[in-house]
Amino acid sequence: MHKISTLDDNWTGRARSIASALLDSDGHFAIVDPGPGSTLDTLRQELCKRGLSVGELDAILLTHIHLDHAGATGALVQENPELTVYVHKMGAPHMIDPSKLLASAARLWPGGELERLFGEALPVRAENLRILEGRETITLGGRKIEVAYTPGHASHHVSYFENLEGVAFVGDTAGVRIEPYDYVMPATPPPDIDLEIWDKSFEVILERKPKRLFLTHFGFSENAADHIAQFRERLHRWFAITERIVQSANRDSDAMKSFMSKMRAEIAEYLPAEEADHYVFSAGLNLSFLGLARHLRKRAQAAP
Repeated sequence: MHKISTLDDNWTGRARSIASALLDSDGHFAIVDPGPGSTLDTLRQELCKRGLSVGELDAILLTHIHLDHAGATGALVQENPELTVYVHKMGAPHMIDPSKLLASAARLWPGGELERLFGEALPVRAENLRILEGRETITLGGRKIEVAYTPGHASHHVSYFENLEGVAFVGDTAGVRIEPYDYVMPATPPPDIDLEIWDKSFEVILERKPKRLFLTHFGFSENAADHIAQFRERLHRWFAITERIVQSANRDSDAMKSFMSKMRAEIAEYLPAEEADHYVFSAGLNLSFLGLARHLRKRAQAAP
């Protein structure tokens, strides 16, 4: 039996915000991006609904190590010490010792918000890790999964391409598109955003001609080429808007306020009010401004 299931982690009590993918391959089971530590109980419940426990999982495939994607990994390995965890080489040290990752995240979510949103992020033993660079092939039962290096959203981001159903698990490389809507929204938190590198990652995905994309936020997208074309245009346009706002604003707080207002107005053109708010929360719209503004500063500093 070969099956791919969407597990809704029900982050902060919200459906359709963070998705984990469960791959069943001839009785071998893997999860792509298990989500944050705060949703561990929900993940266990989702597995239980399918007659599984954490102890029956064979592998965790991490697209990248941001807490909303990978925070639960250490706890899962403690529960099942046989788990194999696949992660890019630049993310691996932070899985072994998450202290720097947590310190960086605490600057974005101060005052107890970090723990409330993401829970605990426990270390992963080095012997459980399988280090990726891209171009590897992972075998899971009768399923072959090709690994590709796809930075842009994060310097340690990879995507996984499975051979039986033509699904590409792209993490945040293809933005946020929450089922059942078609609107694709950028998610560009600091510190690693790089649009020029990101464009190359789009090509890496498209040249493999996946039939469907699986997005952590949230679920399947059926037309990869159309999805990425929409996302790429919006990503670059949002960056251009950020550049104009930063140049004209007197203070950072004014720039943030202007960005939030403009982007919320755009999102509201495409989505019902409740869904627009859901997108804004799930993608972290304020963090997207911070990441784009940081990329703008880094690009200016690098200019001759």
